[in-house]
This record gives sequence, structure tokens and C-alpha cells, in this order.
Amino acid sequence: MGSLDHELDELFRLPLSEFTAARNSLAARLKKGGQGDESEFVKALAKPSITAWTVNQLYWNHRPAFERLIATGERFRKAQTSRQASKVARLRESLDERRKELLKLSDLSTSLLRDAGHNPTPAAIQRISTTLEAMSAYGTFQDGQDGPRPGRLTHDVDPPGFESLSSFVPSAGAKETTSQKSDSVAPGTKLKTDVRKLEDTRQARMAEAKASLQNARKLLVDVRTRTQSLEAAQKKANAVAKEADNERRGAEKRLAKANAASEAATREARDIGVETDEAAKALQEARRAVEQLSKGLEKLFREERPK
Repeated sequence: MGSLDHELDELFRLPLSEFTAARNSLAARLKKGGQGDESEFVKALAKPSITAWTVNQLYWNHRPAFERLIATGERFRKAQTSRQASKVARLRESLDERRKELLKLSDLSTSLLRDAGHNPTPAAIQRISTTLEAMSAYGTFQDGQDGPRPGRLTHDVDPPGFESLSSFVPSAGAKETTSQKSDSVAPGTKLKTDVRKLEDTRQARMAEAKASLQNARKLLVDVRTRTQSLEAAQKKANAVAKEADNERRGAEKRLAKANAASEAATREARDIGVETDEAAKALQEARRAVEQLSKGLEKLFREERPK
């Protein structure tokens, strides 16, 4: 299983376009090696969605940032079980830290998608942020436990609800130790104590739920702001690309016009060259004719006149 775990990790680290072929190849090798059950398990693995694949890559390629997010979830759970007076403040502090780490990972996922040739749409970034929030809520993965396994996600993950988070709070109906019990305590007094404890627990859960809701609202605002920023950047990039394309087309037209003018000038220069050669030849012939006529005329002058 150790070898298969390594093979599976390598499978989920691959570019998304290579997943299916690599999965089928691994299943075939396992079947050929007599590992039928393992082969069927691998063959049944679904190809990750683009958003789940991105979260996997954040785990494999940006582990420190990913683990800082998980750590904020661990601190949140510890704060939930705390009985200190500063419990609510610690809950809010851990939620704020988680929100900051989510934004950092959101930026990393945008760069990761672009580097891989995918489009980081606002909707995709929001789904990635939701899955990351769920991973922080589930905490560190342990073999044999239920919950998403980081690095091997095949689909998006939803965070647990407030009911699941508040389950970490000790119940007000917990049994008292023998030393705390006394036969002398009146039934009415014990009932009032239990009611007060129940009310305290209810108030604590309400405070935690409000803190979680406040953090979720802050995260929603941050994601919306990030989405608007991405949309504006995309519009600007599209405008720049369109302008560059127009300039390219204009340059191509100017280049074609310049090439045509150059060819025409070349032809004209060639024609002028031919005419120049012909004119030079005609000039030489004219010079020879002039020389011959001059010599003939001089000869006539030298001849004696008849007496």
C-alpha cells in the first residue's frame, strides 16, 4: 500500500490533461501484477474538476501556505473547547487569520491556473476558496478518518455547518464526578444549575455561530472584491489585446504598402538602368559618327582644289 500511495500521490500531482491516461495506465499495471482489487480502485477514481485539481496543486506545490490555513482551523477548534473568558475573542482572531490565509491561497490559485493555461474565472476562484475553507474546517487528515484527503480531491468540498462546528463545545448535560455530587443538594437547586449550564452553552454556541457568520460575510466581501478586480483586469486585458491586434493589422497594411512601393521603385530603377545603358550606347555611337564625319571633313579641306 505504501507503493500504491506514492503512485496515487504522483497521479494527482500531474497536469489535469494527463490524469485519465496515467490513471488507466496505473490500473492496467496493477491488474497485470495480480493486484485486481487495487486496479479496480484506481480505475474507479474520477478525474478531478478544474477547481479540485487546483486545490490539489496548492497542497503539493504550496504546502507551507496550505498548512498555515489548516493550522488556523486547528486553533479555531481549540478555542471552541476553551473555557477561558477570552474564548469569543480567540474565536474571532482565529477566524480572521483563516480569512487572511484563504485570500493568500486564492491569489496563488489564480497564478497557478494561469501558469497551467487555464482561465481563473471569478466563479472558479470562489469555488476554490469554498473548498479551502472546508479543508480548514475538517483539519489535518488522519488515515482511517472520514473527510476529504488533501492532495487527492476529485470534486469541490463544502464546509461543515454551524451544527458540526458547535459539536466541539462540551455538552451542558455532562455528568458530574462523584466528588462534585452531594446527597444534600436539593433537587430544585440541581435543576436550576443544569438550566443555567444549558443556557450558558446555548449562549456560547450563539456567539460562535455569530463569529462564524461574521467571518463568512467578510470572506464573501473579500471574494466579491477579488472577483470585481479580476473582471476589471480581464476587461482591461481584452481591451489591450484588441488594441494590439488593431495595431498589428495596421502595421501589416503599412508593411504591405511599403513592400508594394519598394517593388515599384525597384522596377522603376531597373527600367531607368536599362534606359541609361541604351543612352550610353547611343552616345558612344554618336561620338564615333562625329569623329568619322570630322575626319572626312578635314580630309576634304586638305585635298587640293582643281586649278
